[in-house]
Amino acid sequence: MKKNKTLIYILGIIVGLLAVNAISSKFYGRFDLTKDKRYTLSDVSKNLVKNLDSPLIIDVFLEGEFPSEFRLLQTEVRQIIEEFQLQTSDIRVNYIDPIENESTRERYIEELTRAGLEPYVNTDNSTGKVTKEIIFPWAFASYQDQTIKIPLLKRSITKGLQEQINNSVQGLEYAFADGFSKLLKSKSKKIAILKGNGELDDIQIADFLKTIQPYYNIAPFTLDSVSSNPQGTLNVLKQYDLIVAAKPTEAFSENEKLVLDQYTMSGGKSLWLTEAVIMDKDSLYNDSGSSVSIMRDLNLNDFLFKYGVRVNPNLVKDLFSAPIMLAIGEGSQAQLQPIQWQYSPLAASNPNHPVTKNLNLVKFDFASPMDTLKNGIKKTILLQSSPKSKLEGAPTSISLASVTKSPDESTYIAGPQNLAILLEGEFTSVYDKRVRPFKVNDYKAKSVPTKMVVISDGDVVKNKVLRNRPQELGFDEVTGKAFGNKEFLLNTINYLLDDTGLINIRAKEISIAYLDSDKIKDNKGKWQFINIALPLLILAMFGFAFNYLRKRKYT
Repeated sequence: MKKNKTLIYILGIIVGLLAVNAISSKFYGRFDLTKDKRYTLSDVSKNLVKNLDSPLIIDVFLEGEFPSEFRLLQTEVRQIIEEFQLQTSDIRVNYIDPIENESTRERYIEELTRAGLEPYVNTDNSTGKVTKEIIFPWAFASYQDQTIKIPLLKRSITKGLQEQINNSVQGLEYAFADGFSKLLKSKSKKIAILKGNGELDDIQIADFLKTIQPYYNIAPFTLDSVSSNPQGTLNVLKQYDLIVAAKPTEAFSENEKLVLDQYTMSGGKSLWLTEAVIMDKDSLYNDSGSSVSIMRDLNLNDFLFKYGVRVNPNLVKDLFSAPIMLAIGEGSQAQLQPIQWQYSPLAASNPNHPVTKNLNLVKFDFASPMDTLKNGIKKTILLQSSPKSKLEGAPTSISLASVTKSPDESTYIAGPQNLAILLEGEFTSVYDKRVRPFKVNDYKAKSVPTKMVVISDGDVVKNKVLRNRPQELGFDEVTGKAFGNKEFLLNTINYLLDDTGLINIRAKEISIAYLDSDKIKDNKGKWQFINIALPLLILAMFGFAFNYLRKRKYT
């Protein structure tokens, strides 16, 4: 009887376990218990990969033996990819170590570099011996017949490796979601690149256009027809979601301003890269090393003033600036050397806005300061010069020879100067309660909610041109580093035209605790003793005591 009860009890347990297992197999749940929810994808990221028509292939080149910082990034990359794979079974991933095989190492490095995957060269001298490691913090994503590259490391010329890794971990979801968006989303938004007022040529903004082309439909739009058919021009312009004015040099007519104003009143977004002072670095090289800055009147003062911004006719000089290459010396002894050029401020970003969060420094050239004016528009400062800034009026003579003299730091006390401002809200028309230059059908005195960004330097979007070929925007051949110009402009366009919510992923914060390398070095001996010698010492003492007691008991 007792034996039968035991068998029934065991059988009941087995049946119960099978039942629980069967029920649990029907339900699946994952819980992200991290404080910062680092393993929880946003709804935007989930929706991107939900309905794939064919496999999405990811090739990750961050594979191999790395320093601890890169091992962290490597782990986080694997985990974020696993999160995407949980949303669909159509994501396939390959982890590739391009330098594992010595016979093919050089060929792989050359091929990946040619494809635009710039390697990271890690120099380590912590052991007293300098070693260099080549690391490819990149991935390829391929869908159907398209392939795009995904950067896994957010590089910075001012931040250490640990901080770069931290920023990269925070931006991993955005990096992959942004890449998948290029592959999976059809372009629906239209951008008009304004022409007709002396804007930069296409070849001078070629890298910018190349950067935004995967996301949006782009077309040039000339305002020349405004003089003959202003209403028709306005009607066509309203078909675009955003206008970009890249460094206009010729004044806008009242008819053109009214067309642009009513475009804004209808909800159109705009990016203005405008200047109040005429000065160009190229003119210094072409005019015997000196030139004169003069005020530029684009007839936009009342236009921007009404919206809440004033671009002042001054130049910002900043002690925290990019260098310029100059020949120092005479004759055959002259040598090219990098010299700090105060007219090229390196603007710091607003860490609290998704457009500029974790953004590298943005390089300006002959930028003007801006003021914000009181009205009902929300204004956000995106970029500023450093506190050690100085304002220089126009006209003034500017010479390359002046950089050989040490600047008087006591005069750089103007404080941070606004260089890029975001405006959001319901704008009031520039022509409200004013005589309008032509009759507008369905004139609007107040806009629907819309956005606008004003940048006080057109050179922010200008890439260099060598041998009739456009160079990478923001790349500085003096330092060999890339500034944040391209990323800033792309983020700005994405924010102004955000229809996917991707830009909000950039604001995600992840807290990463790093070991203090200085403390490790200072307390290295103590912790080695605690972790290695002390356990052995305790074990020896225990063995001695055990043998002693054993002998006493049995002798």
